[in-house]
Amino acid sequence: MAAAIGLAILVNLGLWQMQRLAWKEALIERVTADVARPAVPAPGPQDWPQVTADPLTDYRHVAVSGRYLPGAAYYYTSLPVKSGAPSGPGYMIYSPLVTEEGWLVMINRGFVPQGLAADLMAALETPPLGEQQLTGLLRRREEPNWTTPAVDAGKRIWFARDTDHMARILGATGSLAPYSIDLDAAFTGADGLPRAGETVVKFKNDHLGYALTWFGLAATLAGVFIAYAVQIFRRKA
Repeated sequence: MAAAIGLAILVNLGLWQMQRLAWKEALIERVTADVARPAVPAPGPQDWPQVTADPLTDYRHVAVSGRYLPGAAYYYTSLPVKSGAPSGPGYMIYSPLVTEEGWLVMINRGFVPQGLAADLMAALETPPLGEQQLTGLLRRREEPNWTTPAVDAGKRIWFARDTDHMARILGATGSLAPYSIDLDAAFTGADGLPRAGETVVKFKNDHLGYALTWFGLAATLAGVFIAYAVQIFRRKA
């Protein structure tokens, strides 16, 4: 009975991981398609509850128009090494944008490597003036957890994509979208910085390995029990 219960648990865990594998592959396929689609209007206040509740809104290709407010926040990250492009540790520069409809959204203007001169960083963090027609990928706000390093409010450095807190520190008050927009590569700065279009669209997908592990343990349990049962029958014989 114990072996049967254990076998049922292991097989069901394997089947659950196969269901997760199908879900993850469908998610990857959908996101890959969304990234390549023409931009749609960025969700306005009437759609924000859906954005907050539905993880599938992440990575949607969106368009927004408006003007930048002064100020910038830095999201600490590290990019994979690519030939001819800035990489390694650095920052994504976020600036608040007032849309034509009057609500606010934080815009990820692109990546700058760590260690640049202070005067260059000051110039790079200044957003373009005038009306902007922007496109990019929607990224839902991140909630920091207990493992997230504390915010350096003085230097305006964050270690999670907490756009609500960024906007408050920058003094951008108003109706703020629960997401940010990572600009497309076309909006890279004139001298190559900030480098836009550096969103890492990658999903961890280990579900097949987990499923094989559970099924392997189930097979091992069945084999051990069969060997045990054969030994018992031989003794009785």
